[in-house]
Parts: sequence; structure tokens; C-alpha cells
Amino acid sequence: MRLLLSTNRHASRVRLAKKVDYICYTIRNLRSNGNPMVNYKHLHYFLAVAREGGVARASERLNLTPQTISGQLKLLEEDLGVKLFTRVGRNLELTETGRLVLSYADEIFSLGGELEEAIHQLPKGRPQLFRVGVVDVLPKSIAHRILKPALQTPEPVRMICREASLDVLLAELAVHRLDLVLADRPIPPTVSTRGFSHKLGECAVSFFATEKLRKKLKGDFPRCLDGAPLLLPSSGNQLRSGIDQWLDKYRLHPRLIAEFDDSALMKAFGQEGSGIFIAPAAIEAEVEWQHEVSAIGRVDEIKAHFYAISVERRILHPLVSAVMETARETLFASEQA
Repeated sequence: MRLLLSTNRHASRVRLAKKVDYICYTIRNLRSNGNPMVNYKHLHYFLAVAREGGVARASERLNLTPQTISGQLKLLEEDLGVKLFTRVGRNLELTETGRLVLSYADEIFSLGGELEEAIHQLPKGRPQLFRVGVVDVLPKSIAHRILKPALQTPEPVRMICREASLDVLLAELAVHRLDLVLADRPIPPTVSTRGFSHKLGECAVSFFATEKLRKKLKGDFPRCLDGAPLLLPSSGNQLRSGIDQWLDKYRLHPRLIAEFDDSALMKAFGQEGSGIFIAPAAIEAEVEWQHEVSAIGRVDEIKAHFYAISVERRILHPLVSAVMETARETLFASEQA
């Protein structure tokens, strides 16, 4: 019985969607000005006039002045590019096109009632789906701290996280399979995907080493990096280019041991003492505690950048808004002060 009800419900939703699509298609074809949108408030006033048989009676039922109703009808006719009524004596009669529009208007507002009823029948407490893409080079600890507020809202949330390259995630965002992408850079100018890059913040970079490795280093930071074993992000990484420029500027020549796409794997090797590694200064204390290492220096000239990329310029999604606001106010607040 439960399966039958579910099947019937799905079939009703499909029929509802097909009806709406067909109605909108037909109304668009009535137009001569090419504007694809119908003002449904105007359509509602038209329906009232058609049902009541005149502007005066419609204005009484809607509690509006006759001048307002007449003005709205005129705007609808101009918008559709057709005449909906003709005046016969003191009365208004529907034109042939007006009768066609009336039949669709009846069904549109009937479907609106069905839609409202269907929404009210949804299970209570259904979790809100939050789909996030995290660029593979982004430190997982940073991503966790940015996204954590989404699971602390009063309403139930089910979060789905995907990890991939920026290009792959932007393609998913473009077709609305993701609500948000967390990245280390804005949308590249060479990418045609429509979206908006919202800067969450930036922070300096810290260098870390185990106690055993630190004791072997010669001199103070940053001269101690000369000839020291170093673990770095892979070439092409946004942060890597800043590190390379900084090393060249100060003529530092560390011994490059390994390069990583995955920052978590780089930290694992660093924890074993394979080399000095880097991480955003915003999570310095966390890295020291979690990986049993200590920060040997911080470089303000090298900046790690963090972006939230969405399909909206003005953020309307409540969970996207929550994670962005918290990141700016807490995670990167001290760096931006």
C-alpha cells in the first residue's frame, strides 16, 4: 500500500510539472514582444474580472479601486500583446484570445492550489539538502571549519561533500548539482562557467617541523630553510607559486623532498619527520596539536586565499550565507583586522 501511494504521488507530480510547462509554453507563444515572463498578479486580476463579469464587481471582491484593476488589465494586455476584452455597451466581453487565456488562467491557479497542498503533505522535519564541492588542494581542516556551521543550525540538514578539481566542480555548480564550491582561488577568467566568487578571507602561511628535525636546522628562520628538507604543494597550485616566488626573493634553496596534491598527505609525511611542511596560519595551533609538530616560522608575504563560489551574486541560500558569514567573522577575522 505504501509503495502504491508513493507511485501515485510521483505520477501526480510528473503530471503537474507537464501541465505547468505546457501552459507556460502556450502563454509565451501568445506574446509579440518576446518577454518570457508573465506577471501572475495581473493574471489574477484578469481572472477576477472575467469571473465577476466586470471591473466594478471584481474591484469589490478584491477590495481594490476600479482604476487599479483597469490599470492592471491594460498592463497585462500590453505585456501579452493581445486584447483580452472588448466593450459591449457598459459591459466587458472576452475576446477569443481572452477566452483562451481564461482557460489557462483557471488551470494555472488550480495548479497553484495543488502545489500548496502537495508541499503541506511533505514529511515534517525533512532535512534540507546542502551539496558542497571542495577543491582537492584545499586543506581539509579549513574546509571543515568553514562548513561546520551548516550542521549547527536549528533545522535538520543533510550535507553532501564532493572533492575534485576546480574545473570539475564548476561544471557541477553550473548545472545546479552543487550549492557551493570552496576553492583556493576565484573562477579563472578562462572558464566560461557562470558563477560568482565570494572571497572569504586570506591568511599568512606557517612552516612546521617535528622537534627532532627542528633541532637539526641551522640558524634562524627563514635562513634555516637553506638546504633543509621541504615538502610542498604540487606545481600549479595557487599557494605553490607564492612559495616559489618567496624562496627566490630571499635566495633560499631548500632540498625538495616531495610534492603533494593532497595537503593531508603532506602533513602525514611531515608528522613522520620527512621534511618541513606548510599550512595556513589560521589553523596553526590545530596543526601543532594534531600532528605533534611546532611552527618554526610564519611568512606574511605568502598568502593562502579562500573563496566560496556560487551561482548567486546575492546569496539567498541560508546555509551558504551561514558558512560564509561565520568564516569571515571568526576563521579569518584576525587576518583581516
